Amino acid sequence: MEKSSLVTVNNSSSSKTGISKSTEGHFHIVLHQSRKCKRSLLESRFCFPTSLIAVLLLLLLTYNGASIFCISIPFPAKTSPAPATFLPGNVHGEQPGKLASSSSKHSSSVMYAVKEENPTPLLKTRLPLFRKSEFLVPHVNSSPSKENIHMPILQNSSYSVNQVKNSSIPTKKKPGKKKSVSKLRRSEAQPKPFAVRVKEFFNGGSSTNTVCKLRFFMTWISSLESFNQRELFTIESLFKSHPNGCLLIVSKSMDSSGGVQLLKPFSDKGFQIMAVSPDFNYLFEDTLAAAWFDQLQKGNIRPGRVTLGQNLSNLLRLALLYKFGGIYIDTDIIILKNFSKLRNSIGAQTIDLETGSWSRLNNAVMIFDKNHPLLLKFIEEFALTFDGNKWGHNGPYLVSRVVSRVSASADYNFTVLPPPVFYPVGWGRIDGLFYGPRDEAHSKWLRSQLRHIRKESFCVHLWNRHSRNLEVEEGSIIDQIMSDSCLFCNSSISPW
Repeated sequence: MEKSSLVTVNNSSSSKTGISKSTEGHFHIVLHQSRKCKRSLLESRFCFPTSLIAVLLLLLLTYNGASIFCISIPFPAKTSPAPATFLPGNVHGEQPGKLASSSSKHSSSVMYAVKEENPTPLLKTRLPLFRKSEFLVPHVNSSPSKENIHMPILQNSSYSVNQVKNSSIPTKKKPGKKKSVSKLRRSEAQPKPFAVRVKEFFNGGSSTNTVCKLRFFMTWISSLESFNQRELFTIESLFKSHPNGCLLIVSKSMDSSGGVQLLKPFSDKGFQIMAVSPDFNYLFEDTLAAAWFDQLQKGNIRPGRVTLGQNLSNLLRLALLYKFGGIYIDTDIIILKNFSKLRNSIGAQTIDLETGSWSRLNNAVMIFDKNHPLLLKFIEEFALTFDGNKWGHNGPYLVSRVVSRVSASADYNFTVLPPPVFYPVGWGRIDGLFYGPRDEAHSKWLRSQLRHIRKESFCVHLWNRHSRNLEVEEGSIIDQIMSDSCLFCNSSISPW
C-alpha cells in the first residue's frame, strides 16, 4: 500500500516535471520566433529609403496634431458688401468730380483716388515722356480705351472737366421736377479749338475786325517770365514796318492771362496780335510729322540731348507755314523793311567766297505760300532723319540739305536770298553791332556798316544765343536801328 502510493507520487512528480519542460520549450520557441520577427523588422527597415520614413513620420505627426488642436470657427451669414467708397481728388485745381460706375467712360485727363474693399485690377498706363514741358498741351480723347490710358502730354488747369454721368449710386428723384441740362453742366466754358481761333483771328475776328494783309508767325517755347524786352522789341519792329499785319504767337505760356496783359500795349494801339496754344495733331495731320509725333508720344523716339522744345519749334514753324501760309520770324529779329514784296523765299546764312553760291541756309526767317511743296519736303526730312543729339540737324542744316537736293528741280518755285537780306552779320561778329564808337575811325566804320544794312537788309538777326548778355551801347548800330524801328520810342512812357 505504501509502495503503491509512493509510485503514484513519483508519477505525479514526473508528470509535472514533463509539463514544466514542455512549457519551457514552448517559451523558448516563442522567444526565438519573436526575436526572429524583431530581427526581420529591423532588417526590413533598412530596405525603405530614409526620406520615405521621414515623410511617413511627418504625416503621422500632422494627423496627431490636427486631431488634438482642431478648432471649429463659426462663419457669419453671407451679406451683401457695402458699396465702395470713392474719394474724388482735387486734380490740378479741378472741381471735385461726382461718383461714377465702373462701366462709365472716363476722360483720360481726369484721375481719381479710389478706396474700396475689393480693388479692381490696375490698368496699363503709358506715361508721357514729356509731362512738364511748357510747350505741350493736352489732347483729350473722347472715347479712351478701357485697357490703355494715354495720359495727356501736359495737364492744363484752365480746362474744365465734365462731370461723369450714369453714377452707380442711386439718387432720389423728386416727381414732377426736371432739371435742365444747362444747370447740370455748369462749368467754365471750354476754350475754342486752335483751328477756330486761328481762322477767326486771320479773318478779322479780333476787336479790330480787319482782315490780315500779311500773316506773321512766332513760336515761344519758354516761360512767360522769360519773354523780355528783346522779344517785345521784335514785335515793335514788326508792327512799325507792317501796321496792317497780323502776328500769331504759338505758345502755351503766352496763351494765358499774363500773356494777354503782356501784349495789351499792342492791342490797345489797334494792332492785331494773339497768342494761342498749339494743337499738334491738327497742325501735323496729313503729313509725316503726324506719324513721327505719335511715335514720340509712345516713347519710340528718343528726344536726344538737344531740348525737345527747340526741335518741336523747328517742326512747328514748318507746319504753320504749310497749313496757313505766311511769314515766320524768330523772336530775336529786328525788322527794318516791309516784307510784302517777298514771296516763297528762304535766306542764306553764309556763301562760298570762291563760287559765290550759298553754303548754308537758315530757318529763322521764311516766307512761303500755303501748301508749298518745299515746306512738305522740309517736314518729310524732319520726320525721316530726326536726330535729337545734333544741334541744328533738324533746323538750319535740314533746310540746307533739302534745298541742295531739290534746287535743280523745276517742280519747286522758291528763291534763296543772299545773306545781307536776313543775316547781314554772322553770329561770330554780332557783338560788333552792340558796341558804340571807340574813336573816329571806328565811328566811320559804324556809319558805313549802318548804311549798308539799311540799304540791303530787310531785318537783322541778333543771334540771341551769342548776344543775349550784350548791352546796347549808345551810338552803336543796334542803338540806331532800334531808334528807327521802335513803337514806344520814349523810354519814359514805354510799357516795359
